[in-house]
Amino acid sequence: MIELSGMAAWVLSGCLAALGLSLVLSFIRLLRGPSLPDRIIALDLVAYQAVALMLTYAVVMGQPNFLEVALVLALIAFLGTVAFARYLEYQTAPQTPSSDSP
Repeated sequence: MIELSGMAAWVLSGCLAALGLSLVLSFIRLLRGPSLPDRIIALDLVAYQAVALMLTYAVVMGQPNFLEVALVLALIAFLGTVAFARYLEYQTAPQTPSSDSP
């Protein structure tokens, strides 16, 4: 563990507190979101805030293992966002009749 003191300790503690608060508020938006796209955006935001929280925690505790976990979570969150966007695109696309039927 790295011994942080002075301004660095205050800044990192403030970052952890701000990230924790924003994570809670984003989770509330995820639960209350009025529409499916709002909830998808909130889920994406929660995932990236969790990545930022892990990265900040890795710096504070001096644990480089969390960096790899954060990278994997960021990649999975990105792929999940793309999958949700595709789902919404196909769900809202107008159904056109096929030209094969008479």
